[in-house]
Amino acid sequence: MSKVLYDTKFLQLKETVSQSGKPWYYAHRPNAEDVVVILPVTSDEVLFLIEKRPPLFAEGKGEFSVSLPAGLVGDVRKGETVEEAIKAELKEEAGLAADRIKINVNKVSGSSGCISETCVIATAYIEDKKEISKPIDDGGIIVDRIWVKKSEVKQWLNDKNKEGFVISAHTLAALLYLYWEDEK
Repeated sequence: MSKVLYDTKFLQLKETVSQSGKPWYYAHRPNAEDVVVILPVTSDEVLFLIEKRPPLFAEGKGEFSVSLPAGLVGDVRKGETVEEAIKAELKEEAGLAADRIKINVNKVSGSSGCISETCVIATAYIEDKKEISKPIDDGGIIVDRIWVKKSEVKQWLNDKNKEGFVISAHTLAALLYLYWEDEK
């Protein structure tokens, strides 16, 4: 059981009781069924987004972050499925269509002590990188899209991190599934 302490259009601050009987506070997205995180890949490249996320730079954690196309399920497009959200977010944020989508894992938590949100991580296999529509910048959040050779991803991420970029945990989780697939 939980109680809403503060309510906005997109986010709530809630209180529940922990196993020890003490109050526990967390954030909750009231309008979303879930979150999708999409790893767009070709036979030899991975697409990353460079984003400027207000919470990160507001708290001095970093001006830019490395992420993947992602979005909420059912927040705008009521009743949509996870697969529909994956296709819509890939088109919106990358301007791409997948030839095949593989859902790797459900119910991944990024910070389970802080937010109730979970996500689905999927790989979008793309044969033709030609944009099918102009991608959005999501209100100035997405500042760049960069294709990186699969063989160079680890070094590229390390370089970005040394430059002060924040690396999204969901991005690293998605790459784990790519690595496991490549091991086969």
